[in-house]
Amino acid sequence: MALPRFHLDAPLAGDADLPLPEPLAHHALRVLRLADGAPIVLFDGRGNARHATLQVHGKAASARPGAPLEDTTELAGRITLVQGLASGDKMAWIIEKAVELGVHAVVPVAAQRSVLRLSDEREAKRLTQWRRTVVAACEQCGRNTLPEVHAPVTLAQWLAQPRTADSLALLCHPEGAQTLTETLAQTQDLRELMLLIGPEGGWSDEELALARAQGVRAVRFGARVLRTETAGLALTAAATALLGWQDAQP
Repeated sequence: MALPRFHLDAPLAGDADLPLPEPLAHHALRVLRLADGAPIVLFDGRGNARHATLQVHGKAASARPGAPLEDTTELAGRITLVQGLASGDKMAWIIEKAVELGVHAVVPVAAQRSVLRLSDEREAKRLTQWRRTVVAACEQCGRNTLPEVHAPVTLAQWLAQPRTADSLALLCHPEGAQTLTETLAQTQDLRELMLLIGPEGGWSDEELALARAQGVRAVRFGARVLRTETAGLALTAAATALLGWQDAQP
């Protein structure tokens, strides 16, 4: 059985006991019902993890660090999911599953046809919620590096950002000239893949033209039309397998 894992945003080096913040202590003692001396795992979100022993002090708790753990859970390449804002709780669900699949980052895009519209206050609250979702997903799936969830941007703003020569940006579209498999088979020395997924209403013609002008390739994926909460996850899993990225780099 997997050991309980806790994200601690603090240096894990050294042998001194590490106090657990109240929310972590509450979760360990009141939710998981862990006892004094229980083995746990701590990770800092930056790729470092250690075995540890829970130390109970009444309602408080600390962790005594043990042996470090090698991080073998990251993909061999970087996948960024550029996701059109989806309505309701779909974005949190997409982010949770994308973390489990190994994405390096998620970029929410306020697309022209996005149903979800966020004011500054609502955006800040959603961003906090999404980043908490990332932590919980990493605790569950065994990742020691927290993927970044960026603040929402427009497609034009994202396209204006520079891309490296060893990266590739693909837009999922039923009328793409090639399939995902055909496109990835033609790549060499690819280190970063960016997958652009439209919102419920899809990308507008203006957005499609803008993406093409910036060198983004449209690809097809299967004969069925996928929902926005399905498409990015399906392409992430397929691309990971096709590129052989499921095995972590040493």
